[in-house]
Amino acid sequence: MPDPSGPSGPSGPSGPSGPSHGITTGAVARRLGVSPTTVRSWDQRYGIGPAVRADGRHRRWSPADVAMLEEMCRLTASGVPPAEAARAARAAQAVLPGAAPPEEPRETAPRRAGPGGGLPLGDVRQECRGLARAAVRLDGPAMEVLLRQVLAEHGLVTAWEEIMAPTLHAVGRKWESSGDRYVEVEHLLSWHVSTALRRGAVAGPASPLAPVVLACVPGEQHTLPLEALAAGLAEQGLPTRMFGAAVPAEAIDAAVRRSGPAAVVLWSQARSTAHHALARHLAGTSFGVRGARTAPLVLLAGPGWLGRTPAPGTARPTGLREAIAVISRLYGEPAGGVTA
Repeated sequence: MPDPSGPSGPSGPSGPSGPSHGITTGAVARRLGVSPTTVRSWDQRYGIGPAVRADGRHRRWSPADVAMLEEMCRLTASGVPPAEAARAARAAQAVLPGAAPPEEPRETAPRRAGPGGGLPLGDVRQECRGLARAAVRLDGPAMEVLLRQVLAEHGLVTAWEEIMAPTLHAVGRKWESSGDRYVEVEHLLSWHVSTALRRGAVAGPASPLAPVVLACVPGEQHTLPLEALAAGLAEQGLPTRMFGAAVPAEAIDAAVRRSGPAAVVLWSQARSTAHHALARHLAGTSFGVRGARTAPLVLLAGPGWLGRTPAPGTARPTGLREAIAVISRLYGEPAGGVTA
């Protein structure tokens, strides 16, 4: 392994990716929740760039450079015009104390307010903060890149439970507490999350297995949790039929009778939309040939169902992981890598 502390010979540095040379533009963009194009644009337009470039060409960001970009992100996310934010970020860099080692660029400067773009995130994964910052900046390309990465690196269940859902909840809380602000942030973030989930829920070849019916109860518009479940079931090779938001009770009943599902998942976000009579009715619905008739398991998904004991033939999973495990067991074996 080359010595990162200095030149390895007359040819120059020990390698452009060595710690003493900082991190690449792509790496710093992922950490900050912006696109690499945005980082390069800030460098070209406003001089928010690295002090040293490897071989005079490739950008390598030192801890101090990353701290300057963090300040730029914080200011622009709060509404400061980019040119003015750049001047302030450069001025702040001039008085920053010594930085931490390059391996920990997020800790090189004192923590500033609003590390997630001003959203109430709490103690969450670093990727969650990056996604939040990209959402507040309305940076669609960065959100798409980040979502692809977290799904590839962590898998659907962890990506949803520990990154996507916490960020969506934080945006929702910010919207509720700030009047009409951040509505556009929630809509754009939701659209990108939905796109990422649907990309993972692409239907496979026709399956002889009974499908899983997924639907929001009448009056319920929140579909993203069901989209996450559809993607998770697709990973297990299980067929689904997604009916989306606010499905009338009569339509859900017709869909169940026509498709003969192994399970029906009803999503309710609030107690005001929980339709207990519909759940009981579907749990008692049987189909199939005489002598071998069967009924679907009805999963009551979402916080709207809390407060009542589940009726016979129904189950109330506590989250995405458990829902996938419960449904997978209906098909004869547990989901690979997913436990309740």
